[in-house]
Amino acid sequence: MNTLENLPLSTEAQSIFRSSLGLVLVGFLIAGVLYCSVSVSLAQLLFPKQANGSVIELNGKIVGSSLVGQNFVSEQYFHSRPSAVNYNVDGMAGSNLAVSNPELQKQIKERTLQFAQNNQILEQQVPPEMITASGSGIDPDISPESALLQVKRVAQQRALPEQKVRDLVQQQIQPVQLGLYGQARVNVLQLNIALDQLSSTSR
Repeated sequence: MNTLENLPLSTEAQSIFRSSLGLVLVGFLIAGVLYCSVSVSLAQLLFPKQANGSVIELNGKIVGSSLVGQNFVSEQYFHSRPSAVNYNVDGMAGSNLAVSNPELQKQIKERTLQFAQNNQILEQQVPPEMITASGSGIDPDISPESALLQVKRVAQQRALPEQKVRDLVQQQIQPVQLGLYGQARVNVLQLNIALDQLSSTSR
């Protein structure tokens, strides 16, 4: 007795099956192989730095990426925004804590006090971005205002003229994109690399 499992396929069904399989293979070749190969090749050709992760090298050694924030703790460096994931690219996220959450309020209070004391300013002058974690947890930039508030501390720690450090920050400010999009910003890693270079030439 024939069952559904051993019934022979009709010629029409076989034709449909072959056509379907052919479409799957063609779709795989176009979308999975050809498209990926062309897009990667074009990216490497037109935007090689961005395609390779916007890495920053110093003396032949990779020190980071301009797209990923780092945790600078030394008082001799400019500090980044806080991170809820310790700047881990594998677990990018914010704190997911509500404004009313007691733990978040405690963190903000502690960060505000520490930033104010370290940079010799009033607590009311502390920018919100320096006491709250970004949504990604790896934000590499801070505002020019936040960088300038740290100038005095950094200059004192490195025994550099304050105006020299201030000028360095001004040189590192990246303007609004195309004059329309986003906000002016300072990449903290690039600023700190330039700071080290300034310190070495000032000795």
